[in-house]
This record gives sequence, structure tokens and C-alpha cells, in this order.
Amino acid sequence: MRQWLSVDCAGEKIAGILDSAQGETGLLIVSGGNEIASGSHAGMARLAARIAARGFPVFRFDRRGVGDSIAENRGYAASGDDMAAAACAFREAAPSLRRLVLLGNCDAATAIALFHTALGAHALILANPWVLDAETEVPPAAAIRARYTHRLRDPRQWLRAIRGDIDFAKLVKGLATLSAAPRESEIATQLRDALEASPLPARIILASRDATALAFAEHWHSASFSTLRANPRITIAEIDTASHSFARPADAAAFEAQVIAALEAASGEL
Repeated sequence: MRQWLSVDCAGEKIAGILDSAQGETGLLIVSGGNEIASGSHAGMARLAARIAARGFPVFRFDRRGVGDSIAENRGYAASGDDMAAAACAFREAAPSLRRLVLLGNCDAATAIALFHTALGAHALILANPWVLDAETEVPPAAAIRARYTHRLRDPRQWLRAIRGDIDFAKLVKGLATLSAAPRESEIATQLRDALEASPLPARIILASRDATALAFAEHWHSASFSTLRANPRITIAEIDTASHSFARPADAAAFEAQVIAALEAASGEL
């Protein structure tokens, strides 16, 4: 059963949605960007219904200033109060709940990493975590490097170059990006430090050809993330897609399987 709720948050109201189930492990979905609780192409609403059908209650919400929630939109970096209010409302609306798993995509994943310690969570699911500073160009350098690396390995691109069909000024600019040393962003450092300090298991899910995921993967494989990579609490999985929201049916099914695995692992710790 799906139930719409009005949730108090620092003297304001946010809209919450509960997909009820009798399980003791529940999923709190945090929306990314300015996306409403249903998610891109209603993907999170469909996911919530399927997860609840497996016995796990699910709660989604619009943070202040987004969707059906009023007040000022303060962005993901100021969403800690919204997440805490949603977690509290989830526990009140689902009395069987004993363990809380958090799920977020993009900047919602980063917000979870930064603010989860105040929520009484038991596990984290982070999809395509946002690690780009506000002034970062789009597409991120990691995506440009991936594109040019792919092109340099493609014999057809060399034939195009021989025929004179390639813009060499653009190519030189792209190669300069390819050779430039990656710069660790401030938000990537904050996310890394937050995960290193956390005692909770975290499952990171990447859409392998998505620009945001590529930016995260570049940091993940850097020397500064080596301690995090060696942490047995952190697992990482890739889904072969360019869809940031795992929109295609096969992508959605693979994403759902990862979420279910994290929920079942959390349930096993009861």
C-alpha cells in the first residue's frame, strides 16, 4: 500500500511517500539534484513498489523547495535536516522498522555519505556519487578522457584522420585534457573522508559510461582513495550503461538486484 505523508522539517513541511511492508529492514530513498521523489522517468517510484513487494518498506520524499515540498531549495549540501526528518517520519510510519538502509543517486549519494551519521542508518547504497565542484565544466574531464581514449583505440578514427575528416584543433584540445593530471575536488575529499570515518557498509553502484560515474571512478582509482578501496566495508559494482538513472529495463533490473542484495545483507545482520 502506498501512503502520502506530510512531514515536519525545521518548522516547514516536506512531502513523504511510504510504500508499506512488514519487513524489519527498510529503504529510505533520497532524491538527487532537483528531482522529485518519483525519480527520473518515475524510476524510483517503480523501484519502491517492487522493493516493498519483496517485504522491505520504502520511504521517499521531496526535500524542501523540490516537488511537493515548499520553502527554499537549499541544495543537496544543506539537505541534512530534510533527510533526518524523513528518517524520523519513516520510523513512525513503519513501526516494524529496525534497520535503515539509505539509497541515493548522484548528489543524493554524496549527501548520504556526508549526513548519514545523524540518521541512525545501518547501510548505505551510493549510485554515481557526485564529486564535481560547482564550477566544474560539463562534461567532466574524466568523461572527455574516456571518450578520447576510446577514439584513439578505434581504427576507424585513424582512417578519418588520414582522410582529413577530423578537426585537429579540437583533437589537440582533447588530447591535452587526456594528458592532464586529474585534480581531486573538494567534495571528493569530503566524501572520501566521510566514508573512511563511517563504520557502516557501503555499496557503490556505477553506470560505467555515465559522465558523473566516470568522474567518481577516476577519483576511486587515484592514490588518495587507496585506503577506501582497501576497506572491506566498501563494495563497488558497475552496470554497463550510459544511463545515469538506470532507465532502460535491463539497467533497472540490474540496479534493483544490487539494492536487494544490500537490503538482504543488512537484514542478515539482525
